[in-house]
Amino acid sequence: MLRPMTAYVCPRCQVHSPTSALTWCCPKCRGPWDLDFASTPVPLPSLASRVNSLWRYAEALPPMPLAAEVTLGEGRTPLVPLTESVSAKLDFLMPTLSFKDRGAVMLAAHALRLARAGVLERVVADSSGNAGTAVAAYGARAGLDCLVYVPAGTSPKKLEQIRAHGARVVEVDGDREATALAARAAADEPGTFYASHVYNPYFPHGTKTYVYELWEELGGRLPDTIVVPVGNGTLLLGAALALDELHRHGLTDTRPALVAVQAEAVSPLATAFHAGADDLTGPAPARPTLAEGIAITAPPRAGQILRAVRKSGGTFLTVTEEQIRTAQRDLARRGLFVEATGVACWAAVRAAPPRPGLTVVPLCGAGAKTGLTP
Repeated sequence: MLRPMTAYVCPRCQVHSPTSALTWCCPKCRGPWDLDFASTPVPLPSLASRVNSLWRYAEALPPMPLAAEVTLGEGRTPLVPLTESVSAKLDFLMPTLSFKDRGAVMLAAHALRLARAGVLERVVADSSGNAGTAVAAYGARAGLDCLVYVPAGTSPKKLEQIRAHGARVVEVDGDREATALAARAAADEPGTFYASHVYNPYFPHGTKTYVYELWEELGGRLPDTIVVPVGNGTLLLGAALALDELHRHGLTDTRPALVAVQAEAVSPLATAFHAGADDLTGPAPARPTLAEGIAITAPPRAGQILRAVRKSGGTFLTVTEEQIRTAQRDLARRGLFVEATGVACWAAVRAAPPRPGLTVVPLCGAGAKTGLTP
């Protein structure tokens, strides 16, 4: 039998569900779950002697008894200066070459626990590439049967990486939303765990370690501005969780502005933010963009993302395709080969007026996954 776990909770309906269940969304509104979990303060002085991975922040993470069987040493990525006021966190230096490892290891550890209890038979994920690769890798580490749904036209290098980890790939005709719908239909099958980086709240509790690492690296301080690419908002929402926790526990007295970046071609959240809207009224047009990883026309957590940016005093920026191309080549000339989605924040910062203080941008995925933009 499973021991009691942290509970899922719907932020809209306040419906609760045990995390030992395979239900992947609120049964009332079909919206994504949050996690009913309270972190405790992370003691900064003790961190120097801890394991060199994101699991060093154990007090901030939901209980994961099987984490040691799943971890690949993810986290603790370097922070390097790009200019006097802008530094980049090299999250493409993860085991699967993207920041999605931060959340995928949480999903895999939880799924392994369910499998050991006889609840779970298979894992299903959907992705434009990086999340699927991360789920496939950590699923392989955990010995789980994984099925990954991807949009037709996904980078062949990403597909090769997913298959190399032993996961089965289902290519879906249509856009990213069509892929998600196909995966959700499969997730409703008995014995299936939906390892969704959007719907499952364990994922942002993994990505929040991005900010804990900044806090530790800067000696208990935080940057003045944290810039993040936003499609489904998993990194931004994780950052917002960390900022709330650090402030609540008295570990920092500063509140960095969260600046969210979208591709101009697919920017429903930026449009809603600048219109003063609290949520989306419908999906945006699905236009082609080099930043395929953030080309999300109707993110399920749109309202949460908009609230988090406003609460921080931040804003939304958009970047053109030409700005993405230029930014990728500029970073490559600085020694950093990053995929097109991963350079969006650097493109935005280069084009926007400088913000006071220290700004940090993430470089989220390796250029080896997709190659140089045409």
